[in-house]
Amino acid sequence: MKKLLLIISLFFTFHITQAQSTQQKINDAGTLAEFPNDNVLMVFDSTRVDVQETGLSFYNMHYLYKVLTPHGALDLNVVKIDYDPLSAYVEIKKAVIYRKNGTVENLDITKTLDYPAPARAIYWGAREKMLGVGRLEPGDALEVSLFRKGFTYALLQADDDDKYIPPMRGHFYDIVEFWNSNPVLSKVYQVTVPKNKPLQYEFYNGACTSKLEFHGERMTYSFTLNNIRPIAMEPRQVALSDIAPKLLLSTSPDWKAKSLWFYKVNEDFGSFNATPEIMAKVNEILTGADTEMDSISKLTHWCADNIRYSGISMGPGEGYTLHKGSMTYLDRCGVCKDKAGMLITMLRAAGFESYPAMTMAGSRIDYIPADQFNHSVAVVKLHNGKYKMLDPTWVPFLRELWSSAEQQQGYLMGVPEGADLLYTPVSKASDHFFRITGTSEIKTDGSLEGDLTVTAEGQSDAAIRRYFTSSVKSDWKSNIERELLRVAPQAQMIALDYGKDPYDYMAGPITLKIKYRIPDYAVVTTNQIIFTPFVASNLFRSAQGQLSFSTSLKDRKYSFTDRCSRLVELKETVKLPAGFHYDKGRVAVHSEDEAVSSDGQLVQQDQDLEFSFTGQFNKRIYEPRDWESFKKAVDNQNFFATTPVVLIKQ
Repeated sequence: MKKLLLIISLFFTFHITQAQSTQQKINDAGTLAEFPNDNVLMVFDSTRVDVQETGLSFYNMHYLYKVLTPHGALDLNVVKIDYDPLSAYVEIKKAVIYRKNGTVENLDITKTLDYPAPARAIYWGAREKMLGVGRLEPGDALEVSLFRKGFTYALLQADDDDKYIPPMRGHFYDIVEFWNSNPVLSKVYQVTVPKNKPLQYEFYNGACTSKLEFHGERMTYSFTLNNIRPIAMEPRQVALSDIAPKLLLSTSPDWKAKSLWFYKVNEDFGSFNATPEIMAKVNEILTGADTEMDSISKLTHWCADNIRYSGISMGPGEGYTLHKGSMTYLDRCGVCKDKAGMLITMLRAAGFESYPAMTMAGSRIDYIPADQFNHSVAVVKLHNGKYKMLDPTWVPFLRELWSSAEQQQGYLMGVPEGADLLYTPVSKASDHFFRITGTSEIKTDGSLEGDLTVTAEGQSDAAIRRYFTSSVKSDWKSNIERELLRVAPQAQMIALDYGKDPYDYMAGPITLKIKYRIPDYAVVTTNQIIFTPFVASNLFRSAQGQLSFSTSLKDRKYSFTDRCSRLVELKETVKLPAGFHYDKGRVAVHSEDEAVSSDGQLVQQDQDLEFSFTGQFNKRIYEPRDWESFKKAVDNQNFFATTPVVLIKQ
């Protein structure tokens, strides 16, 4: 009996001491005075991972948050964990509130709720576990312990713990974010692996304290970083994962091993076997195809335009194993991997050698072979032996086969010979030209009459074409007219000619011909007419991604992105009223750099005012040092849009 009482006493003493230790950490952590710009302070963030021989991993996560403001109290009023039951199991093990008055409240974790996660376009059964915390006050703290097993990508369902084993069985990888939207006093990540599974790892965008310990037949890697502060964001910067501290770990020997595995898992599953129905459709699509690229183009665009982007759980084939082409052809819907798989199936049916590839849309893939992928595409081997990238997900109603919004992007092909990590090249600015050519006449009553020709190619073509393909035909005219009204609310579009059917995007670059009249466009005084050349007024801004940048930022610390490389060419000839001349005679701007250059001028020639501007934007991802030239080019274009022309009566 005495022994039992002693055990009970020691148990309660341990927990009381532990609570006191936690309370001391909370008291010592700091207050709003030390963190005036933050709502929540993360006292510690601890993750310990136990990796089994199969690659099955058990995660124990331990967090301690301190509330700094009422807004922070709202942020912590619920504990929420996202997970996919196909590949992961999660459990809230403990949740404790430490009140600022010293009282401790253990939350009832049996009240944890399990909900379907909010979803849009992809409905794969993702769920959320949530535990209500209730009212907190500044100075209170919340301690949470979680358990998770499994991984973040689903593959093929299996029984028991098998479904939590990573797709590349026997291997382990992780991508650990050492950043947070809240300040973190201490973050520790520790992973224990079998001795025969050494990890290769690298810490990016900073440095941490690391340690390796041996425990018999197992090894423990530990990584610690203290005093992590939120990163001040810049407009249009690259992904946070490209600039913030992060840790990549993997037992996979190299990218070639991953490539070979990705190839084999899909071949073994039979993802790309054609049916008679698919063969018949391929023959129909290729009617009239004369060349290798003609055939590839027709099949790519059919898959892009006819397989709707909508993901639902369809049984075996989630994650890295692409659904069978026969399923996608029947359903006519799927996510990126289904559209890619459909294209591969059709290309093979047409006699081409084609395979899947993985890429990361929106952020960089670093060289440690952790699974840094969020997008699936296709590759086809041309007759010259070279592989060509194809993306049916990103090219609906686009004249490209591989979207140049994905230039400077890493990818890994799943090919039989294996492949290393590769990057897509920069697309030439001239492949994405945007041009407006206009003639107009300014009258002494201030009215402006004229016509415009708008033409575009590549990504610029897609931006203009969306005025048509994203709405019903009855709205097409008003969509274009709205661009004129945005610049001049009194504008009247007299005629619109868009030539060929906008849905016939392979017939050539889109061309719009617009005839317009704008009463009271200019400000007229006794001796002056003041106006802005209409083409200079930044018409069709949505096709000119550079115009969405604010140039008020003096310098940049981080790289930044535009949608695509781009060539902008603007020209207008304005007939001036007799007896009036441009008060400045000629105004010119110029900037020159390898990344971005610009030239523009306004000059009077006889009784015409000639306006021209050319801006060449040569990248999608720009370095911080490119900001000066990028900003200068945008400012030069905006100069003509915001600096009125003053005509003086002679």
